[in-house]
Amino acid sequence: MFWVKKILSMLLMPIPFILLLLVSCLFLFKHRFFTKVLLAFTICLTVFLSSNLGMRILVAPLESQYAMNTHVIEGECIVLVLGSDHELVSSRHWVQRLSSTALMRLSEGIHQLSYGDNCTLVTSGWSGTDSGDKNQSHAYVAAQAAQALGVDKSKIVMLSEARDTIEEAEAMAEIFGRKPFRLVTSATHMPRAMEIFMHQGLSPQAAPADFIGREDVWWRLSAENIHKCRRAIHEYLGMAWLRLKAQLSL
Repeated sequence: MFWVKKILSMLLMPIPFILLLLVSCLFLFKHRFFTKVLLAFTICLTVFLSSNLGMRILVAPLESQYAMNTHVIEGECIVLVLGSDHELVSSRHWVQRLSSTALMRLSEGIHQLSYGDNCTLVTSGWSGTDSGDKNQSHAYVAAQAAQALGVDKSKIVMLSEARDTIEEAEAMAEIFGRKPFRLVTSATHMPRAMEIFMHQGLSPQAAPADFIGREDVWWRLSAENIHKCRRAIHEYLGMAWLRLKAQLSL
């Protein structure tokens, strides 16, 4: 089910979905009315997703749910940074191997350590393959980057087997039980992440990072806006998947 979910979500992302619509136009070429309708829809969809207006409509409802967290951490201090992406090129510095999203999450996680005493930083994310090479897992790369940025190695715990947010929640429950912790992830991902962790019976405190919603003129079109819309659509699909699973389990 893990790979089925990944493949289906990939096909419903903006670029693959738009390409599917265009290919469909080729097959419907003899049916000119349907071709024109489908082509017009494809053009309107592309304009919407590449505009700042479209991006804000999709991103704002996600990023507005949780504000930046600047509260002091009471009691035991645990900060979990959810996994993202990294480069496999080993010649680069650990920090440079992190994607921009991963670096934003990690930097906020390290910042959150300053709100507590004797904090533990938890990094997560698998290697991306079933071979299970922990030295290439995202948790390992993020942990090495955190050390390069000044975090004590003895204060880092890695969740190197977790492939997605659900498995990250399960790993946290197994290692830390129901202890409260500061949850760091992208602002667009935070609503779904909080839902998953609370469904697991855990007590996360949201600390969103990597805010991507930016004010701009409404008519400006860019590939960057399509990328931001892709991230938002991924979250909406993820939340729909969670609700479908809940309904099927009833």
